[in-house]
Amino acid sequence: MAAIDATFSSHAVLTAMHIIPAALFVVLAAVVLLRRTGSKWVERLFFSFGAMTGATAYAMSFHPVGGWVERSAVLVFNTGFLFSLGRAYWLRLRGEAARKREWMTRAVGILLGIATTRPVMGVFFATSARTHLGPSQFFGIAFWIGFSINSVVIELWLHSKRRAQLHNPGPYLGSLAVSRDEHHHNVHA
Repeated sequence: MAAIDATFSSHAVLTAMHIIPAALFVVLAAVVLLRRTGSKWVERLFFSFGAMTGATAYAMSFHPVGGWVERSAVLVFNTGFLFSLGRAYWLRLRGEAARKREWMTRAVGILLGIATTRPVMGVFFATSARTHLGPSQFFGIAFWIGFSINSVVIELWLHSKRRAQLHNPGPYLGSLAVSRDEHHHNVHA
């Protein structure tokens, strides 16, 4: 544990530059995704803090506890996070609110994968006497497991919402409402 603390302490400014925007992003995500009326300035902050979180995640990957395995997980899932965030922003500019919300939800789901890595790491720490794996050996595996779980779950949830909407041609009150015309346009575009 001392080695982990030393790693983060030696990069305290970078760690703070990552954690503070990430915490603000998560709070803003709750406000943006749970409220029905969107405040433009709250959304601007959401996208800004999300971009800062993604940029600093790349920078932090130069000092991974779990070596190249952790770095590869950060590169894959952070790229997915930033792509989703960028796509949501682009859809915002185009005025496509329902699709913007879907991509925002996807970005938040990916980002929250870091929270899922924590119990996975707990299992590795708890079993380390038997497995003889240290943090440098299991951090990367925990990152892959945690981010993968969240990515799969969010995709399944988003697709179940979309399927429910397609099978119910009536008014859909869910958070991912898309008109039949918009769906038809998107499928055949």
